[in-house]
Amino acid sequence: MKSEVRIDKWLWAVRLFKTRSQAAEACKKGKILIHGQPAKASHNIRIGDVVGVKRNPVLFSYKVIALTENRLNAKLVAEYLMDVTTPDQRELYELGKLNNNSGRMRGSGRPTKKERRDLEDFVEPFFLDEDDGDWEDL
Repeated sequence: MKSEVRIDKWLWAVRLFKTRSQAAEACKKGKILIHGQPAKASHNIRIGDVVGVKRNPVLFSYKVIALTENRLNAKLVAEYLMDVTTPDQRELYELGKLNNNSGRMRGSGRPTKKERRDLEDFVEPFFLDEDDGDWEDL
């Protein structure tokens, strides 16, 4: 068993990225952190390192339990990493998921003219003109 593995290979092997080139690109953009410091794709990791993956606005953190360069079966991933993401980051992730589910149904297309008018009536404030009537009548 190896004592060090390139970070881009490990990220791909444990299925955090679909391709190794995507993992390398994330490293290049500074979205991969090792012990809080940005890492290049060629950076070697060891057992016990904490790897951070930025996926806006959340920073996921994983502790390296074992090393591999070969792509793993999804069932085996838990043997190679441990999720140590902080609770506040998890909450931020859950809020983001809830926010994406609000609004119009996916695939329903653009709003119709009636739906747009109803939305405008709901959003725009209602003002009384002076000649609309007495305030006491309300």
